[in-house]
Amino acid sequence: MSDSNFSKLADLEFLPYLDSQGEVTHQFDQKVGVYAIFDQQQVLQYVGLSRDISLSLRQHLVRQPEGCYWLKVAVSDRPNRTLLETIRAAWIEENGTTPIGNGVDEALWNQPIDAKAKMTPEEQTAYAATDEMGQIKLLKQVARRVEAEVFAALQARGVTTAIRFDPKLKEEGLLNLK
Repeated sequence: MSDSNFSKLADLEFLPYLDSQGEVTHQFDQKVGVYAIFDQQQVLQYVGLSRDISLSLRQHLVRQPEGCYWLKVAVSDRPNRTLLETIRAAWIEENGTTPIGNGVDEALWNQPIDAKAKMTPEEQTAYAATDEMGQIKLLKQVARRVEAEVFAALQARGVTTAIRFDPKLKEEGLLNLK
């Protein structure tokens, strides 16, 4: 892929997000490039760039499982951030509208899952009424509950890829892949 010779998004073939065994494709392990994620109806949801496309795909899957059904990928043999950003911008422009994951829902696609935002009113009350150690314990409980919800959503999708969240971040109420 060179500065003047990169594929248009429309020219790339759709690839399934999951293989027949329910695994996120491994063909992009430790590959650098630009990727586009599509929902079940092949509507563009997000365009990203990564130094390890497969890891990024797993992160997006746990954060937005219903938005991750199809992808298109351009791998770069000689990574150049400027070129990758140019391709990402061109794909978004080619789409005609900014995908939701690059716009209003960008944090939902790119940031760790914030379990604090999913606290029940009872959990919020308990959190406000306790000391720092109690808050850490409560955040871990909430993170585990949200983690179970994520695993249930992934199981419903037929995902078999092993998923492990960083245990240290759970103390902060955050879920991010380890």
